Amino acid sequence: MDLSKFDYDLPESLVAQEPPEQRGDSRLMVVRLGSDKLEHRCFSDLLNYLNPGDILVVNDTKVLPARLLGKKEDTGAQVEVLLLKRLFGNRWESLVRPGKRLKAGSRVTFGGGLLKCQILDSTDYGGRIVQFFYEGSFEEVLDRVGVMPLPPYIKKPLLDRRRYQTIYARQAGSAAAPTAGLHFSHQLLGRIAAMGVNVATVLLHVGLGTFRPVEVEDIRRHHMHAEYYEIPEPSVAAIEKARARGGKVIAVGTTTTRCLESASGDGGSVRSGSGWTDIFIYPGYRFKAIDGLITNFHLPKSTLLMMVSALAGREKILRAYREAIRENYRFYSFGDAMLII
Repeated sequence: MDLSKFDYDLPESLVAQEPPEQRGDSRLMVVRLGSDKLEHRCFSDLLNYLNPGDILVVNDTKVLPARLLGKKEDTGAQVEVLLLKRLFGNRWESLVRPGKRLKAGSRVTFGGGLLKCQILDSTDYGGRIVQFFYEGSFEEVLDRVGVMPLPPYIKKPLLDRRRYQTIYARQAGSAAAPTAGLHFSHQLLGRIAAMGVNVATVLLHVGLGTFRPVEVEDIRRHHMHAEYYEIPEPSVAAIEKARARGGKVIAVGTTTTRCLESASGDGGSVRSGSGWTDIFIYPGYRFKAIDGLITNFHLPKSTLLMMVSALAGREKILRAYREAIRENYRFYSFGDAMLII
């Protein structure tokens, strides 16, 4: 399948540069799996599309302030290190910029010396293995010197780093936010629970796959970078209970979807446990675990656009995107939402 089939033109003015004033003050496009009709609603109208007995599954990963701005110790040159995945101890898989300045053996200091690192090796995709040195708690030091790793298409500084975290974020480890979850406020989740819709959690730490573009024309040759996930037994029990009662399983975000589909059998049952997934979902894939999806509007030629195309159909999704552009929807991480159901 050709990469060019997942392309579209987006005016730069529609790339959201900041979150809405309040969580949930977003628009919601509803795409029906069994119809060509598109509906334009507010995100709070999500309640009208849920029924008692349904279950929302969310990803409760927490974003690390994983962008580190520092200087090479020998030259003072400014460099950047983006943490992607903790390997063991104080060793991390990272992206660096500029790569030509950070060869094996290079040493970098951050935050006036609060945090230091040494480049140990290169990875097969152009990243680096980095060893960190510090005193005290790594998480506390990182919180002091690190910056939220906003995507490169967001040019405006984020004034409140909490707005790049979901309200239910629990375990730190992601290099990017599961952005579909940013729409939910405590009030909205309370209203959802009050109507008899359960909310279950899974964990998937968002890593390199979010940043890595598809560079092969035949998308079947693209390889996803593995990401760590956990599915607790209580969440599996809640999903099984919802299915037994005829309820729908609605995934909040593509990361939740990857997590559930990675741990599902052909019958749709989800297994509890933890592991690493490099699942790549594109048209032709048969979904086993989910009945619907809440997601944002994704970049052209991205694996996320391919995933939603697998669920709703490529032509329907691209038609929906064209209408979203005509209707001035806001796109990408801080943008509006889509419900596929």
